[in-house]
Amino acid sequence: MAFLLPLGAIALAATVSGPADAASTINVSLWDKGARADMATDLGMNMGGHDMSKATMGVRAVPAAVKAGDVTFEVTNNSSETIHEMIVVPVRDPKDPLPYIDAENRVDEDAAGHLGEVSELDPGKTGALRLHLAPGKYLLFCNVPGHFANGMWTEVTVQ
Repeated sequence: MAFLLPLGAIALAATVSGPADAASTINVSLWDKGARADMATDLGMNMGGHDMSKATMGVRAVPAAVKAGDVTFEVTNNSSETIHEMIVVPVRDPKDPLPYIDAENRVDEDAAGHLGEVSELDPGKTGALRLHLAPGKYLLFCNVPGHFANGMWTEVTVQ
């Protein structure tokens, strides 16, 4: 015995999302202008620098806003010669700089609230990280020495 559904019911069934559809994906690109490019030292989030056009490396996240829940970060190191990584931390106060270890020229990941990372991707390589995120702002950054201070960070919003 066959069951026929009205065409409207089929369209409705196709738009209902279930738990398998609840996850979001953010495509993250880690990029730079080459290992010999001059590096700024004050372009990290709230480090005092304001001219991001001087950044010779960066992080791009698309989309920059997703729904709360499971979020997968698909990360690609688009550099042709430099190792990069992507670390995720919550933004507690957008006006406060991250805890920084000057002697090591990098963020103190533990003090910043490290949630997870795709570590040390060779040029042209990819990696993924899946986290369950609550609503809020999150910072994605590279913590290879000097990279964060050169502007290699971006924010994403989880709604």
